[in-house]
Amino acid sequence: MPNDQRPRPGRGVYAISVAAELTGLDPQTLRLYERRGLLTPARTGGGTRRYSDDDVVRLQRISALVAGGVNIAGIAQILALQDLNGELESDLSHLRSENARLRHTGPGNEHLVATRGRGARQR
Repeated sequence: MPNDQRPRPGRGVYAISVAAELTGLDPQTLRLYERRGLLTPARTGGGTRRYSDDDVVRLQRISALVAGGVNIAGIAQILALQDLNGELESDLSHLRSENARLRHTGPGNEHLVATRGRGARQR
């Protein structure tokens, strides 16, 4: 299969029936989770839902939380915090890379490293 046709994590490729089969959930349950804001699958121009690999993983996480007795409101909070944590980890990784890059650009740039570090902590 050519590279441009391979499923990518964020690209919606699965119809609701396939996503339901992959997760062991009913299509109505997937629609309910969308209505409750737990996930937002991509849509085609005609409005058909398309679930990505990331959506399938998220649905599996939701299913595990439901099996653990967590209610929908709790799941929403958990997912929001996990999403925020992922963003913060990404920011931290980027800042560490930028810090290392600035340190290797030579003497005299220490003030840039210090300035960037203070800005990141002011979230």
